[in-house]
Amino acid sequence: MSNVKIQLALDRMTIEDCINLVDKTKDYINWIEIGTGVIKEYGMTAVRKMRERFPEKTIVADMKTCDAGRHESLQAFNSGANVTTVMGFSPNATIKQCLEVATEQNGEVMIDLLGIENAERVREIHSLGARLFCLHVGKDMQQDGVLATSSLLKLVEGLDNIQIAVAGGVNDVIMPSLIKAGVEVIIVGSFITGSTNPKISSTLLSNIIDEYKQR
Repeated sequence: MSNVKIQLALDRMTIEDCINLVDKTKDYINWIEIGTGVIKEYGMTAVRKMRERFPEKTIVADMKTCDAGRHESLQAFNSGANVTTVMGFSPNATIKQCLEVATEQNGEVMIDLLGIENAERVREIHSLGARLFCLHVGKDMQQDGVLATSSLLKLVEGLDNIQIAVAGGVNDVIMPSLIKAGVEVIIVGSFITGSTNPKISSTLLSNIIDEYKQR
């Protein structure tokens, strides 16, 4: 339980709002995700500014790469990201390029499994060398009432030496079951970003992790 991390997903916000939110919550989160929407709006400037402002934090650039793996991964790492994302439905060649660049740059690649329903495909990606997987219920799916649950972990059952991240409507009610199931990176967006008091919301989630550490 001691390795459980909170990844704060920043999306549909200005760079200034992102920085302000992290300022309020930085003591209770571990990884900062520059969301795809923020990157599309502001480019690598968003990643560079976040790295400059929070040098001690792990920065995730949610590139959602599906082609041009080497180029886009270099963009992310050269801008200060520690982790970049690539879609699980991408060609193997693209995923391999991202993994190669990550090794060169001493970074990590998070495989976004949005839309992947076949565990065989996940095993194939694992065989390429991927070790960080994100089980992801997308924003549009959440609007249809689908939220992240521990049942998502069926996709990664039996894989050795992996880290599991989960994203998709995570809140204080869902979080304990994810921790119990072995999720190590819990990605939280609107529960914190949409809160009237982000500091209290992030503290609540951090306290849940602390409770599990003591068990």
